[in-house]
Amino acid sequence: MKKFLSTTILSLSLATTWYSSAAQPVPDKLIVLTFDDSVASHATFVAPLLKKHGFGATFFITEGFEFLVDKQNYMTWEQIQALHADGFEIGNHTRKHAGVAKQKPEQLSSDVEFIEQQCVKFGIPKPVSFCYPGYATSEAAVKLLREHGYQFARAGGSKAFDPKTDDPLTMPQAFDGKPDSNLEQFKAAVAQARDGKVAVMTFHGVPDIKHPWVNTDPAKFEAYMQYLKDEGCTVIAMRDLAKYVTARK
Repeated sequence: MKKFLSTTILSLSLATTWYSSAAQPVPDKLIVLTFDDSVASHATFVAPLLKKHGFGATFFITEGFEFLVDKQNYMTWEQIQALHADGFEIGNHTRKHAGVAKQKPEQLSSDVEFIEQQCVKFGIPKPVSFCYPGYATSEAAVKLLREHGYQFARAGGSKAFDPKTDDPLTMPQAFDGKPDSNLEQFKAAVAQARDGKVAVMTFHGVPDIKHPWVNTDPAKFEAYMQYLKDEGCTVIAMRDLAKYVTARK
């Protein structure tokens, strides 16, 4: 009996390694919206639609790709600043959008710190949420993010985030918007947001002209957002998960 109790206590301890319950319980239909790659349509199309519905969201910023020279397809820092002013979260997607597993620690640290410094320059708070370029993670990257004070980081996958078992610095996504994604798949992802689990949704541009393989058609996106509204979902930025779960040091 003592052995059984010891094993049970250990299992419970391991299951809650990452998080302990906060003041507010995780409600069903809790959705986190995230948008990658600094695409211009985030400012011109996505943000106005989210404001119309009263939704929160996190925009993960990188100066990779052609950010510095193509201001038709990528946001300016002034537009990013305006997203912050409108109440959206600005997250860190690294300076160069290089895969973290292929970078030396000093390279990754430099890329992470660059976006932090740009945020400070434009009056945006130091990010607490991170997104892995290409979704691939590494132990060294997780360690660096923890040292930099990040609370949450999104990777890839196709399942809901379970605060009881998932490391918040390798958070899975429940949905990844692609050209062939559809409303039924989106509904299935939303349905995972129950019993203490959170559905984290990934999008890139709406549309994404420069990266058509991750493009989301605006009409589809409008249907996705209307479904969230009709279902009475709680739609938040990644940083706002802190209301429902408390990170352990």
